[in-house]
Amino acid sequence: MRINITVPVLNEEDKLEASISRVVRFVEEHLTTHQFEIVIADNGSSDHTPVIGRELSRRYHSVKYLRIGERGRGRALSQVWLASDADIMSYMDVDLSSDLEDFPRLIQPLVYGRADIAIGSRLLPESTVTRCFRREIISRAYSTILRVTFRTIIRDAQCGFKAATGAAVRHLVPQVEDCSWFWDTELLLLAERQGFRVEELPIRWVESMDSRVAIVQTARDNLHGLYRLRKTFRRGQFSSVTTSLSAGGPRPPLAGR
Repeated sequence: MRINITVPVLNEEDKLEASISRVVRFVEEHLTTHQFEIVIADNGSSDHTPVIGRELSRRYHSVKYLRIGERGRGRALSQVWLASDADIMSYMDVDLSSDLEDFPRLIQPLVYGRADIAIGSRLLPESTVTRCFRREIISRAYSTILRVTFRTIIRDAQCGFKAATGAAVRHLVPQVEDCSWFWDTELLLLAERQGFRVEELPIRWVESMDSRVAIVQTARDNLHGLYRLRKTFRRGQFSSVTTSLSAGGPRPPLAGR
């Protein structure tokens, strides 16, 4: 089975080499039965990230560097995932806040056909999370708004630790309008709306002290995205199941291909 791991980056010259090297070592030691491509998705870096990314692609045969001229994490993920022919697409943040030891559990529901999308969650009771009080409160408030507004069972839509089958990606990603941080939420709500199976998994997560996320602005953008998507759903768009991979029928495990 071929698995894509995308790492979106923007001006990450200080941590890129160490993080990618850790990911390479982990998959080579712990996931030997699968083939991997690790894609550094550089969306508009202006520091030495491109130089380091290209060097890593020369050093490791499983690493690719892709330069995307326009900024936007969602834009980078869409371009890389739609261009890949992998059986499973995944992504993780470059700071590796999510414990790599949880990655095999993330892809397992997809490998064995239990889900179409798997997401790491910092808001499940079993999760172990270390982060500042402010981010915790904002994250839980956003989760509450999301679940009340859309009646979703998803708790943590924004965690940077996700995976999806190639078939789900090809169906859903072209529908996603957002190119930035709301991309994750929009993908998941579209998936639920159309009957795709989403499995949420507890993870171990430690906040990076060098996080580049502008928390307040991102929260505002996310609320605007929720309002836009709510209007779209009220018009009846994406209300019908349009894919053979939607819920309601048995699917063979990917490992059986």
